[in-house]
Amino acid sequence: MINHDRSDRKVILVTGASSGIGKACAVHLAQADYHVYGTTRKSPDRVAKDLPSSQLNMIQMDVRDDLSVHRGIDSIIKEAGRLDVVVNNAGFGITGPIENTSIDEAKDQFETNFFGLLRVCNTVLPIMRNQGSGYIINISSIGGLIGLPFQGLYSASKFAVEGLTEALYKEVRSFGIRVVLIEPGDFFTAFTANRKKTARAETDPAYKNRFEQTLRIIESDEKNGASPEKVARLLVKIIRYSDPRLRYRVGYLPQKIAVTLKKFLPQKLFDQIIMQHYMPG
Repeated sequence: MINHDRSDRKVILVTGASSGIGKACAVHLAQADYHVYGTTRKSPDRVAKDLPSSQLNMIQMDVRDDLSVHRGIDSIIKEAGRLDVVVNNAGFGITGPIENTSIDEAKDQFETNFFGLLRVCNTVLPIMRNQGSGYIINISSIGGLIGLPFQGLYSASKFAVEGLTEALYKEVRSFGIRVVLIEPGDFFTAFTANRKKTARAETDPAYKNRFEQTLRIIESDEKNGASPEKVARLLVKIIRYSDPRLRYRVGYLPQKIAVTLKKFLPQKLFDQIIMQHYMPG
């Protein structure tokens, strides 16, 4: 059911709003006349110059740092008095064979994609419980539903986000808090350029050729992906629902179909289809 009462202008926080899906969502929400705060680890003034909407307030916040998260959210509450929607978008991807991914590299991936999200959730949940309402919208990935070759740690971090969000959905529902997962496929954003390679990704002869071939396919899929505006438009629809469902997938139809096929096809056949796409030959 859609809640059409918009007399109360929602206050929204979008993490990782300086580029990609986060930027598209924050700008789109601001242009839709919501009171939007976007986070960046860079100088907010420098980032704000590149934003088309004066209604988007950029604040400096690093989801990897407890104090930074508390300071950022406290500043919003002091200025706006409430927080109605949190979009946990901050994240990045690492790529490389699992075998030669170091523990430190794996921890670095989880520190942002999983623990950063958890820090934000743990900080905003008491606020939303006291309000008796709120939306927590976690940006996952199709890669959080299908383990992708040479993106194993990225997939693992998003699988973790899926499990946490699924549990949180149940835990806080009685407080009037709605919890949602958005699961994007490939989109054309700076995520591709910002992807990190593990230190040994291109030097281990056991994987080198296959890794480079797969990475070319991954990057081609992303560069030919849709505009992140598609995610932004979905986000606006979700926060206008009074009782949204847990999961929303967004992206090209074949990618969404792949998730459905995983449920019904024999595992071996499904894995062969995925490998044929990413690792042909």
